[in-house]
Amino acid sequence: MTADSAPYCEPADVDPLQALTPAEDAGGPRADCVLCGEPTEYPAGTAGATLCAVCAWQQAGRIACSG
Repeated sequence: MTADSAPYCEPADVDPLQALTPAEDAGGPRADCVLCGEPTEYPAGTAGATLCAVCAWQQAGRIACSG
């Protein structure tokens, strides 16, 4: 990397564990799982494809075994 070039993106100053943990919300609507439609533990305003615990576990198994 040369002195005049900057990194493509700067890493966020976020605790990784906090970023992966759903926010503790005292109620409100929950996001539906994009695969089965069941409510998840994530608030409805969560960005991205939300998965319930069962679908997330099955998806992780599929990815791990895709070899």
